[in-house]
Amino acid sequence: MVKSAEIIERMRTAGRMAAEVLTVTADAVTVGITTDELDAICHQATIERGAYPSPLNYHGYPKSVCTSVNEVICHGIPDSRPLGDGDIVNLDVTVYLDGVHGDTNATVGVGEVDECLERGIGAVVPGRPISDIGRAIQRHAEGAGFGVVRNYCGHGIGEVFHSSPQIPHYFEPSATTVMEPGMTFTIEPMITIGSWRHLMWDDGWTAVTADGRRTAQFEHTILVTPTGAEVLTQLA
Repeated sequence: MVKSAEIIERMRTAGRMAAEVLTVTADAVTVGITTDELDAICHQATIERGAYPSPLNYHGYPKSVCTSVNEVICHGIPDSRPLGDGDIVNLDVTVYLDGVHGDTNATVGVGEVDECLERGIGAVVPGRPISDIGRAIQRHAEGAGFGVVRNYCGHGIGEVFHSSPQIPHYFEPSATTVMEPGMTFTIEPMITIGSWRHLMWDDGWTAVTADGRRTAQFEHTILVTPTGAEVLTQLA
């Protein structure tokens, strides 16, 4: 799980590119645009930077970005539905560049839910167990009256899109893997205003809240350093 200095440097580059592509795609969000159009924008922004959109054809996923609208927790497939005034949409962007992946996402039009991501990043300390991350997120979210989705988690990333360790966003005592400098993984809490339970659509990808209430998500790819965390998926 610990990456070499050479792989980490490639991941810094891929992470910055993912942040650029996410920014370009998010800037295009407006009333009336379809998520298919956002997918095309994301795809073009990725390709013109010399990278490949990691989700495209990943285990059969048919698009270059995941667009999760309103009650959709994650993995929403872009389609012809126009975004309406008052909708929220999560854009999950991953790019594959020079043999490694950079993975990030943000929800457009949501208030301060991204605070949970910052709490999780703040809990990244070498020598401490992975469970500290979920503990910090759950304590903050539930203290503010929100729910934390249990069925999806962060993950190791690098030359492989999804790998060990898994990063629960709630306190899970069995998540005993100790964080070490050189580890790279995502923190991507999914926060709900109602039930944290989920249902799956028949497409096999789209996960929605069981009660149909809204959910939001933010994500960064993190490098564990000797003193804490370095966020790889942010603009320089």
